[in-house]
Amino acid sequence: MKTGSGDLSSAGEPNPRSKSPWRWSRWLLLIVLVLAAHVALIFMFGGSKPITPRAVTNAPKLELATRSSEWLSLNDPTLFALPSREGFAGPAWLEPPHVQFTQLEWTEPPRWLQLPVGELGAIFSEFMQTNLFAGFRFELTPPPRFTEPVVPWEPQFAQSSTFRVEGDLVRRPLLTPMALTSWPYADVIAPSRVQVLVNAAGQVVSAVLLPSENSDEVRDADADQRALELARAARFAPASNLTLGNLIFSWRTVALPATNAPAGL
Repeated sequence: MKTGSGDLSSAGEPNPRSKSPWRWSRWLLLIVLVLAAHVALIFMFGGSKPITPRAVTNAPKLELATRSSEWLSLNDPTLFALPSREGFAGPAWLEPPHVQFTQLEWTEPPRWLQLPVGELGAIFSEFMQTNLFAGFRFELTPPPRFTEPVVPWEPQFAQSSTFRVEGDLVRRPLLTPMALTSWPYADVIAPSRVQVLVNAAGQVVSAVLLPSENSDEVRDADADQRALELARAARFAPASNLTLGNLIFSWRTVALPATNAPAGL
């Protein structure tokens, strides 16, 4: 009997094409279709809300008992044997009812103290005796004031030439003696002011003659030159850094010697 391509042959043997397995491409296509269907269902029926964790409720927890905890009182063997606030007889034994006491109201008649009239002000008098003040005497005619004549003080003329140190150089002592002599001149000459710079070893590295502070002063060139020489030769105590200061030479002048004796009459 012949039916179609899938029927049995006349001999009764099955067709070999009907039992052939699927190829791997068919299986791959089927897997892809199933995966696509799952993805489509997820996007269709899936929710768009973000996933939020649920709060945990009625969860068991472990808590350590402190000294004031009621659970520690269970370790007391006399908890139910002795009266306590936690026992059944606590309100009766340890919290007695408050009974308000009502006192008898009565008043005593006033009894006035005796007031001695002779002792009035005695305490004030004793207080004033301990607080005596010194007496003050008014002078209606003040005593006369003695006056003394003011005598102007005039400094004595210098007996020799002197010098002094000014500025930061005052803190460094002078080690070399300064030999100053009187300067022969017919008039009073102004002091010679020399500004010096002293190094750490105490040597003068710079000496500059300063100008006069007053234009009317009388200067002598020889005296200024002598002041420069003495300033350069001066030596001071050592220090840690450079020091700037002034040396002021006050010259004492003496009269010039007479060169020609006057002719005798």
